[in-house]
Amino acid sequence: MKPNKHSGFGWQIVFIIFLIFVCILSSGCISGQQEEKVYRVGILCGLDPLTGIVDSFKAQMTELGYMEGKNISYDAQKTNFEPDKEQQILKKFVDDKIDLIFTFPTEVSLAAKAATQGTDIPVVFSYATIEGNNLVESVRQPGGDITGVREPGPDIFVRRLEILNELAPRAKRIYITYSPNVPFIPPVLDALHKASSLMNITLVENSVTSVEEIKADLQARNKSGDIGIDAILIMGEPLSVSPPALEAMIKFAAEHKIPIGGIGSYTIRESIIFGYEITIDDMGKLAASQADKVLKGTPAGTIPVITPGAKSLINYKLAQELGLNVSEGLLARADEIIR
Repeated sequence: MKPNKHSGFGWQIVFIIFLIFVCILSSGCISGQQEEKVYRVGILCGLDPLTGIVDSFKAQMTELGYMEGKNISYDAQKTNFEPDKEQQILKKFVDDKIDLIFTFPTEVSLAAKAATQGTDIPVVFSYATIEGNNLVESVRQPGGDITGVREPGPDIFVRRLEILNELAPRAKRIYITYSPNVPFIPPVLDALHKASSLMNITLVENSVTSVEEIKADLQARNKSGDIGIDAILIMGEPLSVSPPALEAMIKFAAEHKIPIGGIGSYTIRESIIFGYEITIDDMGKLAASQADKVLKGTPAGTIPVITPGAKSLINYKLAQELGLNVSEGLLARADEIIR
């Protein structure tokens, strides 16, 4: 019997097919074995009272399908008004070529934008103001490789002044302390000056560069015959919301039985008469939705910045202790009331 002249060629074809099959199988293209990408996200919290944003961000990312240890990893860092340390952390994020940087509040977000210039690393920010700085080009088109969730800016500060005036109409000398080096302070002050004039309120301003200066000013007022203020409006900037500054202002307000409020619903809620601010949960959750879009391929600079609504807390118990009458209208508008 003569051998089939095509038999050798046939075996060669079978062998080649077998090799192709082995190569494809080893690459994971068959049976869904291809390795899933693990996204690396660097997180920088620049202010202690805002650390809860990290938890709400991660929780929402999990809801969106990003499972820590499986398809996403986090390098979460925190500072507390420490520019040099922030620069070091951001440099490491860039050197590590991570997939996305998540930052809050304003100052570290500006630093992250600068640190990522010339790279393809996108930045998602939260709890940041966009007035008085170059964080974004506009709300609708942030530009560059950045987007996020903003704090409403001057409007929210004016609303806090209005609530304080409604709660304590006899308080005509309102104390505010702030660092002039914070970018959003000038536009906020401009708005507050206009609003206070309409309400016949005098803003007693204390421009400082350190917590020690805040403490020194309050101590000087303690020693004078007239403390010179009727209420304290807490400004939402790093120095005035740092724990030592808040402690000093709360202690001063309690000793002199004057109302204090504005911000701090999630940390000093029992000590303030009211709070009007964006919730920590909202800031984290909304930022996660922005991060999801970026990781799925949408250029960050084309994703509109989100402006969430603020929620109010009224400490009715403290108001009564101070002898203040809280209107039914104000209580009806409150999202939470401490009784």
